[in-house]
Amino acid sequence: MAQPVHFDPYGQAYLHDPYSIYARLRDEAPVYHNPEMKFWALSRYDDVVMAHRDAATFSSAGGVTIEGTEAAMPLLIVKDQPEHNWAKGLVVKLFSRPRMAALDIFIRRRAIELLETAYEKYGPDGEFNFVSEFSVELPLSVISELLGIPEELRAEVHELANTTIYRGESSDPEAQARAMMRTIELYTGLAADRRANPRDDVITTLINEEVTDEQGVKHSMSDFEIAVRYNEMGFAGHETVAKAIPNAAMAFHRFPAERAKLTADRSKMANAVDEILRLEPPSQLQGRTTTRDVTLHDVTIPAGQRVMLCTGSATRDPRAFENPDVLDIDRPLDNRSVFFGFGVHKCLGIHLARQEIAIALDEILTRFPDFEVDPTRTTRAVMSNVRGVSTLPIVLGKHA
Repeated sequence: MAQPVHFDPYGQAYLHDPYSIYARLRDEAPVYHNPEMKFWALSRYDDVVMAHRDAATFSSAGGVTIEGTEAAMPLLIVKDQPEHNWAKGLVVKLFSRPRMAALDIFIRRRAIELLETAYEKYGPDGEFNFVSEFSVELPLSVISELLGIPEELRAEVHELANTTIYRGESSDPEAQARAMMRTIELYTGLAADRRANPRDDVITTLINEEVTDEQGVKHSMSDFEIAVRYNEMGFAGHETVAKAIPNAAMAFHRFPAERAKLTADRSKMANAVDEILRLEPPSQLQGRTTTRDVTLHDVTIPAGQRVMLCTGSATRDPRAFENPDVLDIDRPLDNRSVFFGFGVHKCLGIHLARQEIAIALDEILTRFPDFEVDPTRTTRAVMSNVRGVSTLPIVLGKHA
């Protein structure tokens, strides 16, 4: 007799193959309960979308990870309505379409620089780590450029982010707390400096920004609140894209016909990016807390329970997507993917993330159309709610 499905997001089985576990969850336990880790999980597409949209029932205020420790921070992702509205209003202008469009030249220039530097260093046949030398560096440079993070702090910001979200067997909660405190310290220092010495930059803009809530109360941000928002945007702005780009390279390795189609016709790029994010979403899990009893599929989740919304499962649900385990860059998605969230917590950086991935793929396919990666020699680390490789060997091949 088969054993009941077991879902441990920090376990080795999930680390190496979450999708077979998701398939069993969808079929056998669409409302799953892990009493030891004290969470429930929704895995079917319709249920995940419903929960994202019903923020009154599935609250973010208790945190978005299994542990929920981030709930103590004034993060945008843990704010519910109506507070979420005015808090989001303080930063939404930073991610406007015109501002994102203005970053195009910088993103492309930095992508070219990283690729050409690697080619000069390793040549057409030399192997290197695509993650550390390209996919991390590009979004880290971009979000730092957008937010005004000094170059001398960028490497430390990346390492602190990795420490904060690491959940492997050797993870250290105290080290995670120290990393978070150090990150906030860095950003608070930047905010304090700009308050004393205003410049024409994003931090100064945030300091001067003021919004009025539904009750007519005006709100602005303290240095600490700006630091917390920077921590949030800095993590979301580089960690997810850093994982999405190697995911794309590995997807093209598995589905060479799709790679050939995109190489031949770049007008398919926007849809290809969304299809890659559907197949391998970097953000796999989003935590919520129930504000009332919820009954789904004849199972009742009591009020006050942590519920993990399994994005990585929803985007592979055959009830919503035909042949969901296959990359098809011509797939009509019709805004049905949930990799950027739904409802009030839909990602602010949607345009920027798509922009970076598209430019990265465009430049590597143009300059090194014969590049090859080796997914059999990747390494992965257990993270709180994101999934991606830490290493991916690549050989660029002949320069076009």
